Amino acid sequence: MNEAAMDTETETAEAPETGTLPLDAWHRANGARMVEFAGYSMPIQYTGIVAEHDWTRESAGLFDVSHMGQLTISSGEGAEENAATALERLLPGNIAGLKPGRMRYSLLLNDDGGILDDLIVTNLGSDTGQTLGIVVNGAMKWDDIAHLREHLPDAITLNLHDDRALLALQGPKAAAVLDNLVPGTRQLTFMTAAAFEWQGVPLWVSRAGYTGEDGFEISLPEDGAAAFADALIADDRVKPVGLGARDSLRLEAGLPLYGHDLSPETDPVSAGLGFALSKKRRESGGWMGHGTCVTRLADGCAERRVGLVLSGRLPAREGAAVMHGETQVGRVTSGGFSPTLGHPVAMAYVASEHAAEGTELTLDVRGRRLDARVAPMPFVPHKYYRGEA
Repeated sequence: MNEAAMDTETETAEAPETGTLPLDAWHRANGARMVEFAGYSMPIQYTGIVAEHDWTRESAGLFDVSHMGQLTISSGEGAEENAATALERLLPGNIAGLKPGRMRYSLLLNDDGGILDDLIVTNLGSDTGQTLGIVVNGAMKWDDIAHLREHLPDAITLNLHDDRALLALQGPKAAAVLDNLVPGTRQLTFMTAAAFEWQGVPLWVSRAGYTGEDGFEISLPEDGAAAFADALIADDRVKPVGLGARDSLRLEAGLPLYGHDLSPETDPVSAGLGFALSKKRRESGGWMGHGTCVTRLADGCAERRVGLVLSGRLPAREGAAVMHGETQVGRVTSGGFSPTLGHPVAMAYVASEHAAEGTELTLDVRGRRLDARVAPMPFVPHKYYRGEA
């Protein structure tokens, strides 16, 4: 995100009923089938979900994730505290310790430790933590903005940059493709970001994504998005990919999706996201939900998010009951057929006494019982680039 774009005050922003992405016409011209998702008309597929999934695993897929909320918070001169310190009262991560250009996955929690959203925080280049970028889920951005504005000090400025597009280039060939177009981007490592330029268009490039593959997310002004997308798909290694493959890729990667695997009824410990509760912040406290989280870390949870590998080829979808004998012990929150592995996989919350790896369970899918086994996640190993060994 570019500091020059910090000009849209959120206090007067209103959520549209159904929005269109900056690349709406581009998607339709490239053969996308559009569906409504997170309040926007979005491409679910172009040539087919499995083909797009496989292409991303083998080469480079281009995703439009402009529905995500791109926010900045900043503190000007005279503020009693910087933006990072203020944000730490709402998030359990070590935000104040972020170096310029570094990113951190974190969680917006309520007072009871329930997850309001998961998000990424980036230090946009300030040594003092005065300006931070935040990317939140598209379906939750208006609720997130309201929550942040309610709980951040008045001296902290919160902006929504709805004049910017967000593209994700994901896959093993993404680094070579992007570096050919935008020299220097290859030098980024996982969860780092920096400013670049392409033909006079300012870019904010982060080496991150939600597919489990190596890749990048590129924030840029919406009026330059179509030309940049055209330049990317002009490379034979790149094809546009829709929401369908994005969902199957993130499921194989064991990455939870807000509104399905995460909600205000789930907490970070039960969700297997304890890594987002930094050790320093666990000890110091002072953030929403701290008491609940540290208690569950110490005493355990009633249920856990687990991975399930299913027998046969019939997948289990969200809502399927997880059974141990004739007793329901959990529920599926995400499920589908894994194109990479050739069999169905799922995520579920199950009672902790049935959450051990290798536990045999069954899933009730419309009255039919499917055999399943608790398995470690990710189902397909992550391929993030962390630098040369």
